[in-house]
Amino acid sequence: MILEKDLKASEEASLDEKIANIELMLESRTQPRAFELGMLLALKMAKEMREGKELGTDSSYVVASWVDKYPNSIVEEAIASAKEFLVNPGKLADKIKESLLKQ
Repeated sequence: MILEKDLKASEEASLDEKIANIELMLESRTQPRAFELGMLLALKMAKEMREGKELGTDSSYVVASWVDKYPNSIVEEAIASAKEFLVNPGKLADKIKESLLKQ
């Protein structure tokens, strides 16, 4: 069960730490949810922007690897979630918190 202190620690983690944590979580899942993949993609895209790279420089390889592993509908939903996070992070942050607290 995720506690409030765990959420706070996650909020304080660096971008690289957040990416590593989500990648570790996804490794343990055989069928990750689109929302989880979307979180990873959004963080990867944020890192690209922070580093001054064009979007897709690195993140496109992540999406390409998903196409071979997951149904197209999951990949498309993950991309939509990532876009939503970049456009409206507050709304999606609430959704992430709600999802994590349910686990």
